[in-house]
Amino acid sequence: MIFPSKLRATLAALAIVGAFGTGTADAADSSLYDLQPCPDSLAAQGGAEPSRKWDLSLSPYTFHWSGPSPEHKPVRLVSLDRQLPGGRFCGLALFSNSFGQPSAYGYVGQQWNNIFGNPKLFSKVSAGLIYGYKGKHKDAIAFNSSGVAPAIIPSLGYTFSPQESAQVFMLGTAGLTFAYVRSF
Repeated sequence: MIFPSKLRATLAALAIVGAFGTGTADAADSSLYDLQPCPDSLAAQGGAEPSRKWDLSLSPYTFHWSGPSPEHKPVRLVSLDRQLPGGRFCGLALFSNSFGQPSAYGYVGQQWNNIFGNPKLFSKVSAGLIYGYKGKHKDAIAFNSSGVAPAIIPSLGYTFSPQESAQVFMLGTAGLTFAYVRSF
């Protein structure tokens, strides 16, 4: 997939900003943990260190509230979240939007565990910027300016094991995205 130059520039800027974060990994950790794409300033003070460091999400399907449309293309998403103390996280999602346009979502968020007293249920809310809705589809997302728009995305998840879970992301008036999540 070839990304437009503005998207490449946005991704490069996120990578450069993230490279200046300082990791807290010890020598026993993989070198992957040495890179911290989220600034330490996002970490909660005095919070316990999360048992997992990263979440990799893969989404093969998005359900649209408006039903099938000839304009809609399959939405494919991959995202990587960095887990921080205090249930906080940040990350980057790369996806093809509902109109087949290459898109990205850079975000920060908060996770709450033990929803409704069930230790396997959790909820998340992320907030950030989405890039990619352009041309005749620029109005498909609110507050879009030059292909960049703010977004708040809540989700509900279910943990199958310490390494595997599933999540459903609510995309406002557009629909739901279903994802498999692998933690490591």
